[in-house]
Amino acid sequence: MRTKARKVRKNLRLTQAKLDRARDLLGTETETETVEQALDLVAFREEVISGVQRLAGSRSFRQDVLRGGS
Repeated sequence: MRTKARKVRKNLRLTQAKLDRARDLLGTETETETVEQALDLVAFREEVISGVQRLAGSRSFRQDVLRGGS
């Protein structure tokens, strides 16, 4: 999911408790890695939601759900 991109310096004002919690949950070593992984997860979430919406709109998916099949 990660792409090779140019790194840029950013100054952010973040809630330390949120950053610490995210770091613990993600198992990251640095705050930068934590923010990068969190941003990757936001992009991934959009891909999942979009895929589910496309799948839910397909006729075969609706028929399987209505029949209770898999």
